[in-house]
Amino acid sequence: MFDLHCHSLFSDGGLLPSELVRRVEVLGYRVIAITDHIDSSNFEYIVPHLIRVADDINRYSHTRLIPGVEITHVHPKLIASLTQQVRDLGARVVVCHGETIVEPVCPGTNQAAIEAGVDILAHPGLISERDVDLAAQRGTFLEISGRKGHCLTNGHVARLARESGARLIINSDAHAPEDFMSAEMARQVGLGAGLTPEEVEAIYEEAWTWVGPLI
Repeated sequence: MFDLHCHSLFSDGGLLPSELVRRVEVLGYRVIAITDHIDSSNFEYIVPHLIRVADDINRYSHTRLIPGVEITHVHPKLIASLTQQVRDLGARVVVCHGETIVEPVCPGTNQAAIEAGVDILAHPGLISERDVDLAAQRGTFLEISGRKGHCLTNGHVARLARESGARLIINSDAHAPEDFMSAEMARQVGLGAGLTPEEVEAIYEEAWTWVGPLI
């Protein structure tokens, strides 16, 4: 079990990184990525601090912590440069906050994030067929979200990804302890999006080929 999109109190989560990792360690997670919300105001703080705490935690925890970011509500024209800057600082997983239908995300964010080469486009909402095709070409993971509100368009995302061959990933977008999913709940989120049990299993198998080298 792994999850590549969650938040600590470095942004709007409720837990210190150490407690967050311990919580998911008890749930049997192999890997967790903390991807706190960033824009140009705070990325130079967030990334080094997550790297430092990951170095400490990974010496003793069975669950591996990967330091990441979620580029959030940044204007599409700024996403590419910010993606490069956080990678240069050492962020291992770059998520972009997609055009969810429950927040006023700037139009064009989905396309700009994929073109910028982010790893995961989170809760991409009513993403267009063109952008899903672009994600398939670029290898960007499209998120099937376990989070209330963001999950409302999971079926749309899953259907278009199936048609285009785009990669999917199931994440919690957890902000609090109760948001983390068990392996069975994550499976149900995938099934609820219209995926078959075999497709859900394939999501984890394909994603693991990418996650494994990060740890």
